[in-house]
Amino acid sequence: MQMGMIGLGRMGANMVRRLMRGGHDCVVHDLDPEAVRALESEGAKGAGSIAELVAALEPPRAVWLMVPAGEATEATLAAVAEVLDPGDLVVDGGNGYFKDDVRRAAEMAQSGIDYMDAGTSGGVWGLERGYCLMVGGPEAGFRRLEPVLETLAPGPGEIERTPGREGAPAMAEKGYLHCGPAGAGHYVKMVHNGIEYGLMQAYAEGFDLLRSAASEKLPESQRFDFDVEAIAELWRRGSVVGSWLLDLTAAALHAEPGLERFSGFVQDSGEGRWTVQTAVEQAVPADVLSAALYARFRSRQDHTFAEKLLSAMREQFGGHAEPGKGGGAS
Repeated sequence: MQMGMIGLGRMGANMVRRLMRGGHDCVVHDLDPEAVRALESEGAKGAGSIAELVAALEPPRAVWLMVPAGEATEATLAAVAEVLDPGDLVVDGGNGYFKDDVRRAAEMAQSGIDYMDAGTSGGVWGLERGYCLMVGGPEAGFRRLEPVLETLAPGPGEIERTPGREGAPAMAEKGYLHCGPAGAGHYVKMVHNGIEYGLMQAYAEGFDLLRSAASEKLPESQRFDFDVEAIAELWRRGSVVGSWLLDLTAAALHAEPGLERFSGFVQDSGEGRWTVQTAVEQAVPADVLSAALYARFRSRQDHTFAEKLLSAMREQFGGHAEPGKGGGAS
């Protein structure tokens, strides 16, 4: 399938590489000409502008955006809509807000353009591991896009099937899912990231508690000098709390047990805030998710070992650097 990709940052560029490995034809554009040239050298067709990218695609076209949420996405979508034709398809694969997707889909529909939202998880590891894709939009658009989704997704891999599932693997078992109409994909990704906040906070606080067990404030007979790196490795093997996040935690602690390189300043993405806001709107208790978000706010005032570990985990799975070290909000 032919796909246009706008936005060649940490995830966008690797998504193009994965698509090309899968035999897809990619036309790419980015504000940074060097990013375009890098992918041209690997087989993609570069475009110097959005109009040039669209002109290089054969109708009906499919264009995927991987640009920062907010004004950058709004401006890029507006520019794309101006040069697309009825029957074309556009996907926002960034960290968008589901309410914006509902509005955009209605606007695009007036021009006969299918609008899709694709919550994309996988970070800097997606090139090799694949991306978990949560997709919203019209059924027909999803079916058109499915060859691309199947290539980007991890596939069944070696993960043991859920008991009771039989026959050919369903799309969810392959790592992608049509979640519903426009906005549904980013809604699911929003909740996904809210849960991620809670899981990360739980790991960070737990390891901080282990590390503080040697405190001189405790009675000497009750002090324990735990090897937190070894415990992280231990829990990866047979423990009920095992997960990819724990794998990344173990990697971070093995590389730097004291986490001296991290300040503990932890950013939050829009999705964490939107999750809590949506919970309030729907009167759904979300105590853990809310507390995890507030902990990130507090991290900008004073920094504990837990917050350093949160920052280290973010660097491990998403390549997110702390502010002032070449990074910002995810």
